[in-house]
Amino acid sequence: MELLRDRRTEFEDAGVMPYAISRDSTYTQTAWSQALDLDEIQFLSDWNADAVRSFGAAHDFRGMKDVADRTTFLVERGGTVRGAWRHDPGEVPDFEELLAAARAL
Repeated sequence: MELLRDRRTEFEDAGVMPYAISRDSTYTQTAWSQALDLDEIQFLSDWNADAVRSFGAAHDFRGMKDVADRTTFLVERGGTVRGAWRHDPGEVPDFEELLAAARAL
């Protein structure tokens, strides 16, 4: 998340508004945002798992249903998904690849 924060302006210059979506409550997201100095990143709560199911990013993990895969999506203003990247836990997304895809839109 800190890399996204640090490179946010590059994405915005490419016409992309970065958002972070998680299954966490808005209270947990606020705590994360404050602890990591992520005030400039918009957090969206998917408390009911509607987004992870709709984007096909949900899986079961240790008895918990609809846990979100670590995934990055590039979505046009009209809502069309133009790219999707899954990441292993702990894997850092390739920001150069994501920026190249954003600039190609």
